[in-house]
Amino acid sequence: MSLAASCPRCTSPVRGEGASFACLTHGPTEALWRPDVADYDSFAELVGRIDDIPTYLPWPMSPGWRIADFGCVGVGPGSRVRATVTTTVGASDLDGDVEVTVVSEDPGVGLGARCSGTAYDDPGPQISNGPPAIKVRAGGRPVPMWLVDGEDDAEPLERATFAGESDGRWLWLVMRPASAALLLGDDWLLADVTGFGPEALEMPFGGPRPTW
Repeated sequence: MSLAASCPRCTSPVRGEGASFACLTHGPTEALWRPDVADYDSFAELVGRIDDIPTYLPWPMSPGWRIADFGCVGVGPGSRVRATVTTTVGASDLDGDVEVTVVSEDPGVGLGARCSGTAYDDPGPQISNGPPAIKVRAGGRPVPMWLVDGEDDAEPLERATFAGESDGRWLWLVMRPASAALLLGDDWLLADVTGFGPEALEMPFGGPRPTW
């Protein structure tokens, strides 16, 4: 099996198998399934586990960008998937190396909070007041997103986190470094790759594994 189990809320290992996993820090939990190395075969295994939750990628991907990591949260193969995540890496002229992580999750899962370093499983308490900071198109629909205050204000330039609601789930977008958020615009597209056909063969994999 190319996908390995871990905790969706932290980097601690999990113990157990089947329908029973436990994190040393958070106790009983559903598992986050991620590959040791991002490649087409493990991505195909991921997509094969997913039923009605989207797996978003920025699409079309800019030249030189690659899929560095991905995963889903569920007890095991055949169980209901409650969250998906992808990380793409590339470069821009202004920011150098850039990392973009997209999470779609049911409330209470905590994967988006892990990827963004925020304090709460759901982004509600930390969403800035006022109008949305950005709008993206996810699955063909416009999604307003608000800036989420980070837990560690000592490094405000490290990342920018945005969150909004899409089809009853939280949608998170984490940009590293924070200045890379300037790449975003109303025409920024997130495509659900679970519906891809032949274009899936064109997806490039590789790059450094994200630190989340």
